[in-house]
Amino acid sequence: MQVLKKIGLGIAVMLASFNAFADYAWNFPTPATPMAADTLHVHNKFMTITGIIFIVVLAIMIYAIFAHRKSKNFKPVTDKVPSTAVEIFWTLIPFAILLLIDFVIMGIPAYHSVVMMENTRDKATMVIKITGSQWRWQYEYMDGDAQGIKFVSNLSTPKEQTDKGFKGVKDEHYLLEVDNHLVLPVGEKVRVLMTATDVLHNWWVPQFGSSRVAVPGFIRETWVQVEVPGTYRGQCKELCGKGHGYMPIVVDALPMAEYKLWVAAKKEELAKAAAGADKVWTKEDLMANGKTVYEKNCAVCHQVTGAGLPPAFPALTGSKIANGPIFGADGKYLKDGHLDRVLNGVRVMPSWKAVLNDTEIASVITYERNGLGNAVGDVLQPAQVKAARQ
Repeated sequence: MQVLKKIGLGIAVMLASFNAFADYAWNFPTPATPMAADTLHVHNKFMTITGIIFIVVLAIMIYAIFAHRKSKNFKPVTDKVPSTAVEIFWTLIPFAILLLIDFVIMGIPAYHSVVMMENTRDKATMVIKITGSQWRWQYEYMDGDAQGIKFVSNLSTPKEQTDKGFKGVKDEHYLLEVDNHLVLPVGEKVRVLMTATDVLHNWWVPQFGSSRVAVPGFIRETWVQVEVPGTYRGQCKELCGKGHGYMPIVVDALPMAEYKLWVAAKKEELAKAAAGADKVWTKEDLMANGKTVYEKNCAVCHQVTGAGLPPAFPALTGSKIANGPIFGADGKYLKDGHLDRVLNGVRVMPSWKAVLNDTEIASVITYERNGLGNAVGDVLQPAQVKAARQ
């Protein structure tokens, strides 16, 4: 009876766990690139060969068990021991068969796939640099019509939806939506340069079939050629810290005509943002813009309230940095001062000068000094940040 109760309990737990499955599938996602299609083909071939080997070996085992069972009065041979030569022979035969399967039937397709994955430059028409940081992606178009376009992609799922105990309805693309999508032209081979600023990251979109670890201090390469227009979603596939689950990837694959329109619109948007560094901003505008920048980029470590997560991520509320002077008597920003920390980073805090523009840095510093429980009262203008970079 105890055994039946345990079995019943196990079945009940298993059935209850089905509710935890957000999504599942029996096969790979539909390939959107030649690399993904080739990977799927090789995978299916390998699984077929492995399945055949499994069935053959299992069939021999089942036959041996039932044909030589005691109930059939089978008598084991006890008076004759096989020679060492026979044992070696019957060990080498299956080894040779598996060796043939591995190196010929499976090795050749696998070699073709590896060569395809590593051929990043042949027929590539554009280059994009992807930089992983804790916990966001930065995209930079290195050549062609889009050269000079550079932006950061952050998780856009509202913070309250990720809080413990949230009772409302979550977004359709919960934890898989960002504020800035990477946009690629359909049918064009894109060479991807990949690196990281802090720890290992991995830019991975399942439908693309490519996965390459981004290593700090190194440039690694892969490529993408999206054949089907649409929106594709992925995630960082390398465990990169507490925010690992909060750095998704969203790629829009557009026909060339639509892609060129996007390039023109994005360049105009970035030009307007750059022009904002030359005007004088009001404190109210800086605070409003700074709040948005802070919640996108800083709240994941320092928390929305500025309370931080000591000792790794110190509080901004009441901190000496956020309440101390920015510039010295000579007019230059102080080393280890607020602007210096944001521009150049320190320890686990990354450098933001290559990620945020002058207006965003001025805004977020002004917000941190006059919000989050602080009330310094001063204002940092984008022009001051621009001058500090030089």
